[in-house]
Amino acid sequence: MLRSCCTALLILLCSLPVFANPPETPAVKLDGTEQWLMHNAAGTPYRIMVSLPEGELPWTGARSVLYILDANAYFPGFHAAKRGLKAYRQSIIVGIAYPGSDPLNFLRRSYDFSPPAPADLNDPPQGGQDELLDFIEQQLMPAVAERFSVDPHQQSLFGHSFGGMFALYTLFTRPTLFDHLVAASPSQWWSDRFLLQHERAFVHQVQARSELVTHTSLALITAERDAPATREDARGLAARLQPLSIHGLRVSEQVIEGEDHMSLPYRIPSLVLEQVFSNRRR
Repeated sequence: MLRSCCTALLILLCSLPVFANPPETPAVKLDGTEQWLMHNAAGTPYRIMVSLPEGELPWTGARSVLYILDANAYFPGFHAAKRGLKAYRQSIIVGIAYPGSDPLNFLRRSYDFSPPAPADLNDPPQGGQDELLDFIEQQLMPAVAERFSVDPHQQSLFGHSFGGMFALYTLFTRPTLFDHLVAASPSQWWSDRFLLQHERAFVHQVQARSELVTHTSLALITAERDAPATREDARGLAARLQPLSIHGLRVSEQVIEGEDHMSLPYRIPSLVLEQVFSNRRR
């Protein structure tokens, strides 16, 4: 009896469909978005996510653009916030992401957002900040401008943590590339506070050529439960840059209550959109 039952069970199992690999689940596409694959000059791939504009062109005749770093993690929240806030639907969000599904690609972002490091400290590889800036300035921004009617005076950049450090480096070294920059919990402590030398050079440059920042803004945002040094560094930077307001640079510093370093970027998309899309030159 037992033997006949086992035989029947074996026959039943053998008759069931067998999948050598689980069936692939189709990728979820966010409504109102498109994706591109681009390669930088060295052939390194980037996944570009675009939150498409909705409605007619604004009265300026062109659309504002916000570039988001670490877009694998942060793009969906910014896209949802933009679509939910009617005033911003006509704008564009461009996410700079990496192939794959990791929310934060540690190796890629460590290279892309950092300054060069000595050989004995170059693990993980670092030093790609200028390569990424060249890719953004020379390839990505022209591609976006070719695809859409873009306002060249309403270009913004958002970065968090290492990405916030990169946003500050961008302001200090290429002050005319973006009109508005948002640095959330920027890692100003990195590499013996390497940003300080670029900050000093930036201050001297602005004092000599005030037109560089006449219409530029920098928003520094930290979390209440960020490391004390992160909050103090942001507060100190805002204070040091405040004298440049006489040349037009607008600097703000804000602490978000109840959040920590990792939760902050998921809390602030609507705040960032207000910071960058409500600013106008005319």
